[in-house]
Amino acid sequence: MAADSPAGLAAQITEAERAIRNPSTAAADLARAGQTQQLVYGRLSVREEWQTEVRALVPSDVQPLVEANLRAVTDLARQAAADVAAHGGASTEPPDWRIVAPPPPTELLAEYRAAEAATGVPWQYLAAIHFVETRMGRIQGNSIAGAQGPMQFIPSTWEIYGEGGDINNTHDAILAAARLLRTNGAPSDMASALYSYNPSNRYVRAVSVYAEQIMADERAYLGYYHWQVYFGSRLLPEGYGT
Repeated sequence: MAADSPAGLAAQITEAERAIRNPSTAAADLARAGQTQQLVYGRLSVREEWQTEVRALVPSDVQPLVEANLRAVTDLARQAAADVAAHGGASTEPPDWRIVAPPPPTELLAEYRAAEAATGVPWQYLAAIHFVETRMGRIQGNSIAGAQGPMQFIPSTWEIYGEGGDINNTHDAILAAARLLRTNGAPSDMASALYSYNPSNRYVRAVSVYAEQIMADERAYLGYYHWQVYFGSRLLPEGYGT
């Protein structure tokens, strides 16, 4: 549970960010750190008046991490609100999703790296897209705009980049995402490539932040891997909808 004060949130995020980056952190503690990270940034995205104080309270080594993640979380929250408004307003009921356990992080990392080897698209961007779109594959279901599969392709776009694969298959979807990005400017112009994936400047900024965090320290990927699926403040646990 996220703390209810700036000082408490600063203490929580300092402990979580440092644990994520510590190679000696046990697997169970790493999962808790990733989930705490998610809860703290989520709390701060809706309590923007606390952000300046939290930034001032965390140690200097943690400040850049907090600033970057807050930018990404805030951008995505605002984009999600805009998307909902554009499609008729918010529903009080969760989408028709199934929430499943994602593939293991080592298995996903191998898929990202293989796609990078095949296309030249940095794997960290593929991981960041997968994270933003479906929490590394936890969400099975369509987006509000009709996008499908672990990397959330519109079917017409899948016809171009899927090369006969299965839109719901993790391996096929990651490769298709890499092909789309390469065709549209990656790796030399990642911003343009990401905009072709989702024409939103907020989306481009957020995915770039997450990718850059993983580039700076690969263990950041392990923290993001453990983020869960929420509908508003409601946790949709693994097994939901099945």
